[in-house]
Amino acid sequence: MMWTGKNAVITGGSSGLGLAIARAFARRGARVAIIGLEQHGVEQARSELEKHTEVLPLVADIRNEADVIRCRDAIHSAWRTVDVLVNAAGRSMRGAICDTTPEQFRELFELNVVALVQVTRALLPDLLATRGHVVNIGSLASKAAAKYLGAYPATKHAVAAFSQQLRLELGAKGLHVLLVCPGPIARTGPRLYPLEGEERVLEAARAPGGGVKVKAIDPDRLANKIVKACEKRLVELVVPGRARILFALAQLFPRIGDWLILRFTPH
Repeated sequence: MMWTGKNAVITGGSSGLGLAIARAFARRGARVAIIGLEQHGVEQARSELEKHTEVLPLVADIRNEADVIRCRDAIHSAWRTVDVLVNAAGRSMRGAICDTTPEQFRELFELNVVALVQVTRALLPDLLATRGHVVNIGSLASKAAAKYLGAYPATKHAVAAFSQQLRLELGAKGLHVLLVCPGPIARTGPRLYPLEGEERVLEAARAPGGGVKVKAIDPDRLANKIVKACEKRLVELVVPGRARILFALAQLFPRIGDWLILRFTPH
């Protein structure tokens, strides 16, 4: 298989979609490094994944540059290089936009955008050398904002822009960049961290995806789609695919786009 002997690094790899992606690469023969914030979660993920492959467990706060450099050095020491980076770490939030403070914007940007950029920059020389893959986990909110999501859509729009800039500047040098824009992900357990601001919005908006009217996505099925998209070196993966129609209409006709978003979200 094409992933045998390859090295994949997954931030947020100890739970949720990040763990599902680590599992998908591991089952295809890749070695996986999982970066997570909590020791217990990282160890649990390692116990599961090492049934399939070699695992490098790393506990780190990727908002901290020193932690990112420590992870990079540990990966180099173990494997020398990197073939895949999946930026899956991130958080959502809730809140009316006028109630969302600049400090809340700043905090969410630190994790969802700045930390993602920091990890990517640290591993970029390896990825260019291997003509490897950067997978950035965005959201449907990367393409169209919705009500009551606080600072979240702004951060995910930034991830989409960063992904495009990487693609434009480094695609010709062999780097593959995949932006993944999924709807709400199905959960088998509680959130790793509390959902900030949910008590201040409509009950319907507290649901996954801010209450968007689409079926929750199975994380393992999405993870398999992501691996296949890397194999095909696709530049974007939107799930569900029909959401592309809404995004196209929103770009061409913003008022129609707003009307459609209001129809499919709490109001």
